[in-house]
Amino acid sequence: MKPHYVLLAFLLGLCACKREAPPHEEEQAHERESGAHAHGEDEGETVVHIDPEMLRDLRVTTAPVQQRPGGEGVTALGELGVNEDAYAEVASPIPARVLALRATAGQQVKKGQPLVELQSPELGKARAALQSAQARADAARQAAERKRTLGAERIVAQKDVQAAEAEAATAEADVAAARSELQALGVDAQEAAGARGTAGFTLRSPVDGTVIERHAVMGQMAEPSQSLFHVGDLSRLWLTVHAFERDAVRIQPGALARITFAAIPGKDFTAKVGFVGQRVDAASRTIPVRLELDNPDGVLRPGMSASAFLPLGERGATVTTVPAAALQRLENGWFAFIPKGEGAFERRQVGRGRTLGGDVEVLSGLEAGEQVVVDGAFLLRAEVEKSRGGGEHHEH
Repeated sequence: MKPHYVLLAFLLGLCACKREAPPHEEEQAHERESGAHAHGEDEGETVVHIDPEMLRDLRVTTAPVQQRPGGEGVTALGELGVNEDAYAEVASPIPARVLALRATAGQQVKKGQPLVELQSPELGKARAALQSAQARADAARQAAERKRTLGAERIVAQKDVQAAEAEAATAEADVAAARSELQALGVDAQEAAGARGTAGFTLRSPVDGTVIERHAVMGQMAEPSQSLFHVGDLSRLWLTVHAFERDAVRIQPGALARITFAAIPGKDFTAKVGFVGQRVDAASRTIPVRLELDNPDGVLRPGMSASAFLPLGERGATVTTVPAAALQRLENGWFAFIPKGEGAFERRQVGRGRTLGGDVEVLSGLEAGEQVVVDGAFLLRAEVEKSRGGGEHHEH
């Protein structure tokens, strides 16, 4: 029986030794794994590296972090139009036929530059009447002058001198009447004496700008009610939006608004409130608000639809914003990706604020002027999540 007890004691001691060793080894392994995991997490928090071939497929685009008017605001829709202070619709003042075109759509013109040459029989008659009256007046004036000379020498009676002077005065009155009739047609007397004879005249641009539209066609009959040319200065345009009356009464003239166009995604424009309407539309309960914005590159076109974010109340502080697609949600917060060279993107946690139209307010983490990834940010987030998942699988 004794050998059995000895064998049992030996086996129990061996099991006890085996149980004591693994906890120490497991603790060391856990420390090694924890250190490796912490190192990997820190590196992932800082920079995301993308393979060059994959980077080409991502089609990454960036946008700057922007400062915009802060405080309370409202979004209103509207349509872009011309600057009516530098715009003109040119029409013939009388029925006339188009003889020659001197400008085309899209052409830059100066004030006074010829646009079209026209011909009108009615103008021809009026100008002929003016010329005839002028000739009679010249003859009557010369006759009166001769009679005055002869009267001074007592060759003719004084009553003849008076009759000649009366006839000259009547002729001058006929000239004035003919000139007034010509001017009543809307054509200056000098303008009527064009290169196309007594019936021809030229329409000229009344403003500096661009020929926005040309409706004149060679040979057509132009009526006074028909605009032949639309000319305007497109370097500064007007955007008219319609704000609800409860908001419009709080919009301040001179305030800066942020404008976005569906035709130009990813780019914001700044406009100044130039005028707030004085009448409420009874049907929509809205008030028109006119915004003025510069167009130095000529990329904007009258007729474009736009969305305007208008600050309400007194002017306040600015807020920092990025396009909504630039912020991506991960398990521990919102992040943006900042380009850091070929294939490298810094992953930075940011504080997310209000949604402002197509943008998002950034409370912390970014500064105005920094570039953030917009198109491609979602795929960069997926790459981060993929690398995390892969790392965890490898550790197990």
